[in-house]
Amino acid sequence: MLRNSGYSARAIRYFIDKPSMGGISNPDHVTEMTGSCGDTMSICLSFENGSIRDIKYQVLGCPGAVAAAMAVADLARGKTIEEARTLNDGHVFRLLEEIPETKHHCIQLAVKTLQKALTEYSQKS
Repeated sequence: MLRNSGYSARAIRYFIDKPSMGGISNPDHVTEMTGSCGDTMSICLSFENGSIRDIKYQVLGCPGAVAAAMAVADLARGKTIEEARTLNDGHVFRLLEEIPETKHHCIQLAVKTLQKALTEYSQKS
């Protein structure tokens, strides 16, 4: 059903497996955003030596939102704050390979949630 809706095999795998879904014990920072469609994402980050050691999302939303959040987590994990700030919608779209056009806003929400968390963490550090 998801494949016929325009999701790639990779996006479907992210949605089914949810490899970066959940929380982190004693995270260094947590933030939340709600998109224009009503999908909500919460992100937990842990840092070590200036790099993202762990990243987890909690997502209340559609398969596109889950897949986008999982892709952002994979792209950001292990990167420095400066490197993670350069991640954009294009990076996520390329990793997911295909996602319905009506779900592109999900990618934007996942990226914006990460960027918000990085900004807030940098301001408090």
